[in-house]
Amino acid sequence: MSRIRVVTDSACDLPDDVVERLNIAVVPLSIRFGAEEFVDRRDLSPQEFWARCKNAKELPETSAPSVGAFQAVYEAAAHDNCDGVIVLTISSQLSATCQSATLAAQNVASTIRVTVIDTLAVSMAQGLLAVDVAEAAAAGDSLDELEVRARGLLDNVGVVATLDTLEHLIKGGRVGGAKALLGQVLSIKPLVELKGGVVAEAGRQRTRAKALAAVAQVGAAHAPLRRLALMHGACSDADVATVRQLIASIATEVPVIETNIGPVVGTHGGPGIIGLAWIKA
Repeated sequence: MSRIRVVTDSACDLPDDVVERLNIAVVPLSIRFGAEEFVDRRDLSPQEFWARCKNAKELPETSAPSVGAFQAVYEAAAHDNCDGVIVLTISSQLSATCQSATLAAQNVASTIRVTVIDTLAVSMAQGLLAVDVAEAAAAGDSLDELEVRARGLLDNVGVVATLDTLEHLIKGGRVGGAKALLGQVLSIKPLVELKGGVVAEAGRQRTRAKALAAVAQVGAAHAPLRRLALMHGACSDADVATVRQLIASIATEVPVIETNIGPVVGTHGGPGIIGLAWIKA
């Protein structure tokens, strides 16, 4: 039976218990608050990140893992007598992580075969791909089979989220300042999605309640689903419970992974971000 190590990066927002159960290797990005730098998931949990954001005068910054960080994971897989490695990275349009993973793969080409997949996704859209591939790897699929599987799923992956504040997007330069400022004045609650690997507006709602309902409606519109995730960052328990209830009808058809959004997405989405990710059946 083929033994393939599945690797992703910490932008995936996968819960620790899922990572451990499926033996997924997660290469962390870094987060910098001023002069202080932290390794995602190792030095800073999502809860600690959000607590720091609340008191920070400036937005944190994120940076891609080094080539060496990926290379160490590949070499560990070779040491464990794995037959190969498949890597599923955050969208190359959002981070240099895929580039680091690819360069590291070239460095170990004579030691172990490594296939790098640019998911063109982020958060649990990326995470669900890693879960799907890891389960297939555990069942004995070869590296070639896993690559075909992963690439075949890319067009079936989606994500939608609503933001509670536009402050982080404005400061992070991810949207035009004037457009975002207008949204703030009108108390607009924007919906965002990924298109071609980049963040795009997916609609606007006047109230938080309508925005939460719209998130659920977008998810339901893609049913039937083979996988579904609910992710949130520094949200109220009431908002999370509302979305849980709104997706109850589609959640009966497929198990839901619920997770906290970490620093990589949270830096730009801001507190109160909540959304769904899925893979269509």
